[in-house]
Amino acid sequence: MKKLTPIIPLLIFTQLLAACGDNKKIDRGVVEEVNKANEVKKVSDAEITAFAIKWGDEISQEAQTALIGTLQNAIGDKGITGAIDFCQTQALPITREVAEKHGVSIRRVSLKNRNPVNSPNDMEKTLLEAYAFNIENDIEIRPNIQKINDGEVLLYTRAITIPGALCLNCHGEPGKEVNEPTLEKIKAQYPEDKALGYKAGELRGMWSISLPKKEVVKNM
Repeated sequence: MKKLTPIIPLLIFTQLLAACGDNKKIDRGVVEEVNKANEVKKVSDAEITAFAIKWGDEISQEAQTALIGTLQNAIGDKGITGAIDFCQTQALPITREVAEKHGVSIRRVSLKNRNPVNSPNDMEKTLLEAYAFNIENDIEIRPNIQKINDGEVLLYTRAITIPGALCLNCHGEPGKEVNEPTLEKIKAQYPEDKALGYKAGELRGMWSISLPKKEVVKNM
């Protein structure tokens, strides 16, 4: 890490000048505040990576909880076809809100995407293929960190699998889990849809969260 030059907050600096000018005893609390302001975090790459995984887990879980909760409400109000409207109009704004809250970038990507926006880039495709291989061969799948942009960004990824009946209503086998009205609406809204024919436990996609290194260190 580059050595940082600490900046003493203006208010604290002013208090110090005033105390010196008046020949007053400097308050110990003010000195401690200055010392704290001057602290520079010294952390190893291993510590940064470990925290990035932990933070990525928390962010992806927060986004997933928000999505599932709102999706369940949509299904409760408008049925399964209402879930399709939800995914088209609300899924991206919800993930964007979580991303802006934490100062990161969040994507959900898939090799069999429904929305073209969720198409993976080259690195994401490689990682998705690795997750798919692990699932097919009963190898444990774990969150992953890749350094990008010369190490200034840590790319956190976590596999998303099909948990069961709820998701299969829109992503399962047409004519079996996916009924005709739902299938017709999917075709109407997503003419290039690739996200049908899944079975429970299969890889649906992954969370792809770009964590600026400076934000990771700041939150440690």
